[in-house]
Amino acid sequence: MTTDMVNSPNKGFEEIKHIDENGTEYWSARELFPLLGYSTWQAFDELVNRGARAALNSGQVVENHFSQLTKMVDIGSGSRRAVKDWKLDRYACYLIAQNGDPKIAEIALAQTYFAVQTRRQELFDKLPDAEKRLFIRGEVVDGNKKLFRTAKEAGVSNFGLFNDAGYRGLYGTSASNVEAKKGIKKGELLDRAGATELAANLFRITQTDEKLKKDDIKTENAANRAHFMVGGKVRQTIKDIGGRLPEDLKPETHIKKIKKEMKLLEKEAKKAALPAKKKKSK
Repeated sequence: MTTDMVNSPNKGFEEIKHIDENGTEYWSARELFPLLGYSTWQAFDELVNRGARAALNSGQVVENHFSQLTKMVDIGSGSRRAVKDWKLDRYACYLIAQNGDPKIAEIALAQTYFAVQTRRQELFDKLPDAEKRLFIRGEVVDGNKKLFRTAKEAGVSNFGLFNDAGYRGLYGTSASNVEAKKGIKKGELLDRAGATELAANLFRITQTDEKLKKDDIKTENAANRAHFMVGGKVRQTIKDIGGRLPEDLKPETHIKKIKKEMKLLEKEAKKAALPAKKKKSK
């Protein structure tokens, strides 16, 4: 992926993402249209409608992806008026980009971006469970680094308490209690977690990072409360969809052992691919 693709419009695409009261990500069409190179709302509104028709033709329930809204905007001198907007999920944004004019540079980049993201998801879906664990564990490590930088800026100094606040929200108890219940060593919770449990933690981490920034949190107590609240929201979502709570998921093989086994497999695969050495003639 090129630097241009990372910086525009795709980096901005993630930056204007919203999370609704149900924890669902969405985008505002009013915020999206200038990012995709459209200068007028009318032209972009037509594009949104083309995307919605594409969803319908694909057998989708359009309202699950495209929700029409009315929002109030300032028009000067303290006056406001109602304007049309759309609440769009990621799939809707994908369809909008795919139905846009590829002659517009931003649309062409967005189409490439979504094609890459779709291919990444296809490849991810085909990965064996062990590789999925390795992938998500790496994302969790990177996400935690980012979260701790944000938390430090928010006034957090005791990262142990901050981290445990998130665990208490997600697991309903402290990390040490969860480890005791699972029969694993102290500090091994994430390294012994399966893909589903890691994914729940990754969502907790990324959404806490977003909340600390969005709410401009600047005290340690407020940051801890936010981390606990986000963890609790993720837990409630798992309950609402009938999933197994993370503390009830069985521990998996330590991630370090998985990494070691994967390296051995790669080494053996490379060795098998090498042509056999010819014996020297006497």
